[in-house]
Amino acid sequence: MKNGMLVPTLKKILLGTAAILTAVGRIAAQRGCTLSAQGGDDAPQLLRAVRSCDTTRIPKGTTLNIATRMNMTGLSNKKIQLEGTLRFNPDLPYWTGNGFFIPFQTQITFWLLGGENIVLTGGGTLDGAGQQQMYSLRISQWSMVNGPEWTNLINEANGVVYNNIRITAVSNSSHNPANTDGWNVYRSNDVTIKNSVIVNGDDCVAFKPNATNVLVENLDCTGSHGISVGSLGQFPGMFDIVQNVTAHNIKMSDAQNGARIKAWAGQNVGSGIVQNITFSNFVVSNVDHPVVIDQCYMTSASECAQFPSNTFIEDIVFRNISGVSSGSTVASLNCSPDGRCTNIEVDDLNLSAPSGPPDFECSNVVLSGDSAELFPECSET
Repeated sequence: MKNGMLVPTLKKILLGTAAILTAVGRIAAQRGCTLSAQGGDDAPQLLRAVRSCDTTRIPKGTTLNIATRMNMTGLSNKKIQLEGTLRFNPDLPYWTGNGFFIPFQTQITFWLLGGENIVLTGGGTLDGAGQQQMYSLRISQWSMVNGPEWTNLINEANGVVYNNIRITAVSNSSHNPANTDGWNVYRSNDVTIKNSVIVNGDDCVAFKPNATNVLVENLDCTGSHGISVGSLGQFPGMFDIVQNVTAHNIKMSDAQNGARIKAWAGQNVGSGIVQNITFSNFVVSNVDHPVVIDQCYMTSASECAQFPSNTFIEDIVFRNISGVSSGSTVASLNCSPDGRCTNIEVDDLNLSAPSGPPDFECSNVVLSGDSAELFPECSET
């Protein structure tokens, strides 16, 4: 009888195992979702997939039309594998009336992405504009094209890495592109942006208020306004902080600025501090102002003299910056009076003008470093 019971018992075990494997297979299938274009607004299906699936894949050759805004905040442990394209529908009346409002500098965004441990990869294209908010984000191998304003706003995030990104925002008409920043880091900590190519019409990367512990390296920027700290101190009653930032190995071509710090002065402005910033290994070509400190940003000289900037700048290093500017002034370090700039170091500046000797301008600052002698009015005695 014992041997007679063996087969039925084994059959039950096998049937139970098959049921478990089938259930596991269904769960595994649910964890991976592949999307195709539906011929209308693909935003709802993308939102559903990202929230319900561990990995959401947009295959190569697939273009999803995003016609309504997307709020993907509150995610956890998600991966978006963009091999194809997300294209934001060019309906300006809709976006201007329905974009998510960002209070800082009165911006809006089409896509809010937030949560913890999010990976975006796949080598695809984001055609439009997307700004992110989150903890622990990895974005790699993406192309971002035709952003109408800021391409990426890193807002209230911690632990963000962008790697191998290509951003293109150029004009095909007589109107120049405006405010097409590659990245703006705002109220965020521990951010890395590396190994990327940017062609745009505003800051390549800008460190906005309360950006801390940021590394930017191995970027190729064309047509931009530079790698910029600021602008800071714009809004009354606000205290802006940018600390512990390194921008390293940067190629800057056909640009307005190279390495830049900018702060507001005048009546009814805010205050703040810029501290421990290093710009190193920059190579510039046809750049209007390769090295800049501007504590009178968007402020007249007379108003700046009467109402100096309330943003203090200290512990700054400009090191190993070389190449050719587009004009005679290759470095301009102009601070507000009364010790607003302290401990500014300049080393290995090898900058030349297109013709004639280069000009190194400075005011209201005492410089140190082996290139301080290029600024005779400001070098340490």
